[in-house]
Amino acid sequence: MIEIIFQKDRDAHNMFGHIAGQLSAVQLENGTIQLDEARNKIKICLKNLPNAAFHTIRESVYEFIVLKKRDDWFREILSERFFYNDPHEQEQILEIIYSVVEGNREDLTPFLNGSDEKKYVFHAIDELFKGNISFSFDSFVVFRLKPFFNKLRNYVEVAIDEYKLEQEYQMFVQTLRDFLSGRPALHECIHLILDEETIFYDENYREMKRSELVKGIDRKLLGNHPIYVDSVTIAPLLSMAPSTIYLYTNQPEQPLVRTIGNIFEERVKTAPVKSFYENKQLSNEKVQ
Repeated sequence: MIEIIFQKDRDAHNMFGHIAGQLSAVQLENGTIQLDEARNKIKICLKNLPNAAFHTIRESVYEFIVLKKRDDWFREILSERFFYNDPHEQEQILEIIYSVVEGNREDLTPFLNGSDEKKYVFHAIDELFKGNISFSFDSFVVFRLKPFFNKLRNYVEVAIDEYKLEQEYQMFVQTLRDFLSGRPALHECIHLILDEETIFYDENYREMKRSELVKGIDRKLLGNHPIYVDSVTIAPLLSMAPSTIYLYTNQPEQPLVRTIGNIFEERVKTAPVKSFYENKQLSNEKVQ
């Protein structure tokens, strides 16, 4: 008999429900697993327990810890260690955390130390399930799952840093939108190539020289935002405030393209680099 004792009745009910959901009706009727609500205790009867059911229960305990409880622990770390108590902020940080956990943020992976934390959890559970034992779930978490919790804290720290950077970025974008708002357009449209080189063309497909672009930059822009504003692309665009920006790039996901799109929003029309030369050729033919 394995007995798992809980401090919180919610944890006892949730783990029992998760395990029971993985077992067959016959196994439940035979008393394979029982919930002692009065003592917040789960009893798992090992006598005559088929190997398949034993492995199912063990896997279910693992899933409960790694998948079900993990979200609670992330929130506890956010509130108790880093003082992020606002639910909206927590959700935004959790979104970043799970994007990393699910492998969707390869840029953040290098900041996560250590090997796969889940192996520690499974190994600790495997040790407990080797014989008849009665143990406290909460003590098990504190003393046996320390590497797992260290990795959870690592996820939270990386996500908070990314969240702060994203907040700063959004403030930066909004400031530049405010700068752009109401500013008269010096050009109806600008053609901008972002390839091996950054090249500006006016509405008549005339290349705009670097000296011309620099001369036209609003000095207040660089004075107020000397670190963030790119003087090669963003500063000239903001200063000219074109009604339409035809942006030609073969890498539409690159950060600079994203930033230009976030600042100028519906003014930006994106296309592959080859489209510029096709459009320029058509324009020359019309003139001729």
